[in-house]
Amino acid sequence: MPYPIQRPRRLRRTDALRSLVRETKLTRDDFVLPLFVCSGTKVRREISSMPGVFNLSVDETVEEVSRAFDIGVRSVILFGLPESKDETATGAYAEDGIVQRALRAIKKSTPDVIAMADTCLCEYTSHGHCGVVRDGDVVNDESLKLLAKTALSQAQAGADVVAPSSMMDGQVASIREALDTSGFEHIPIMAYAVKYASGFYGPFREAADSAPAFGDRRAYQMDPPNAREAMREAQLDYEEGADILMVKPATVYLDVLRMVRDRYDVPLAAYHVSGEYALIKAAAQRGWIDEQRVMLETLTSIKRAGADIILTYYARDAIKALE
Repeated sequence: MPYPIQRPRRLRRTDALRSLVRETKLTRDDFVLPLFVCSGTKVRREISSMPGVFNLSVDETVEEVSRAFDIGVRSVILFGLPESKDETATGAYAEDGIVQRALRAIKKSTPDVIAMADTCLCEYTSHGHCGVVRDGDVVNDESLKLLAKTALSQAQAGADVVAPSSMMDGQVASIREALDTSGFEHIPIMAYAVKYASGFYGPFREAADSAPAFGDRRAYQMDPPNAREAMREAQLDYEEGADILMVKPATVYLDVLRMVRDRYDVPLAAYHVSGEYALIKAAAQRGWIDEQRVMLETLTSIKRAGADIILTYYARDAIKALE
């Protein structure tokens, strides 16, 4: 057998060598921490399907953001649980809405944090769908008006980034116009451009109390088998003025994430969603896996596939592990 001239193992021999030649590196700036804001005071209610994640009142959210910022979390995204819901998602765009109140308080307490706002209606509608329902159907264009109104109210409350996630056709253009004509042309849009109708959202729906009262969201979220269609969705949002494109979920759509990365030269986000988080947590609690190792391996795979930004409930843990 000839002597092997090429020995890749030479550069794997020590931790220092592996680090020196590492192709993909996670940093604290990669992560966005999702937070669920609810009504009340001193509320810190753990979500049963997402150990370590909580529904937080505004005061607790402010403290959570401050503590996270101190350890290196530079970006958060807010989801709201309103006191009441109605057919037209009034709480989503109310001046004193739960997310609007949280945004004002966060920017006062921790002004340097990047405060993103999820721009959707499902958490605020009595039927749990992401738009206005007429005769059992989610109507697109009427929903656009409410989404634009919601994004504008979030920007007025201090959001640094708005993130439309309802998968209504034309949502980015509608929001961009509303922001620009109201003096918020500087506010970026992070579009949930490629959002699949996924089974991995279950724990989130408990956390945000946003499960549909009837039917499901397959009529407007993407069909999981489709990848070429994802390029069309990304192209539409890109043309409408999205500053950041997102793929959601992350790990089971890494192929799609890479396709978007290769085609579009704009910042790319990926959402490591609730079900993906819960799977790791559940296996770790049973002693089947090394949680920190699997967490870092998973997040690295998302970045290796092309993500510049990773939304993950593991943001704090990942930063601590990287120290």
